[in-house]
Amino acid sequence: MLLAIDTATRMPSLALYDGECVLGEETWRSADGHTVELVPSLVGMLERQRVLPSELRGIAVALGPGSFTGLRIGLGVAKGLALTLAIPLVGIPTLDALVYAQGRKRGPVCAVLQAGRERVCAAFYRRRRGQWQRQGDYRLTTLDELCADIETRTFFCGEIDAQATELLRERLGAKAVVASPASSLRRAGYLAELGWQRLERGEVDDPATLAPIYVRHPPIR
Repeated sequence: MLLAIDTATRMPSLALYDGECVLGEETWRSADGHTVELVPSLVGMLERQRVLPSELRGIAVALGPGSFTGLRIGLGVAKGLALTLAIPLVGIPTLDALVYAQGRKRGPVCAVLQAGRERVCAAFYRRRRGQWQRQGDYRLTTLDELCADIETRTFFCGEIDAQATELLRERLGAKAVVASPASSLRRAGYLAELGWQRLERGEVDDPATLAPIYVRHPPIR
């Protein structure tokens, strides 16, 4: 049994996966309440599925990009469980899991997360040999700057509200295809599938050194 934890943004998500199906999944909007909401939600899901912590065989955690505080909380819980239970830990980039959920789209896909102050975290992906591969680095940018780099029909997914959708269509016209809100929702079930695949390949991370992916450094206070 694998537990997946995603606290990268204000839409945290949890899932239990046994290698064949998602046994339990919860995704909700949090008003920066990850600290008080995550563990009770996790315990509740385990209890509903009658799964004991000792039955877990691995932990998958979203690494970011995302919220500095949110990522710290999720990674802290994941590391604590992995060390306490002596089970493997695997980290999955947040945008990789988002793109994985889009299936077998053709052409470039741009995954987007809101970063505040009218900025977004974004990355471009293409399918190569049946697998999604990121094209270039994660970027902290604006939608306007992102549009300036689009030369061909591109599928956008992620945290794209009505205003952002309108901007993309105004700037790019038919070159912008925007995923529906439901298909853009980050679900920990997809994170769990990616984590399971890594475990099957023997790709395990070291809890002592696994670190979040930050596109920018948080300000020093």
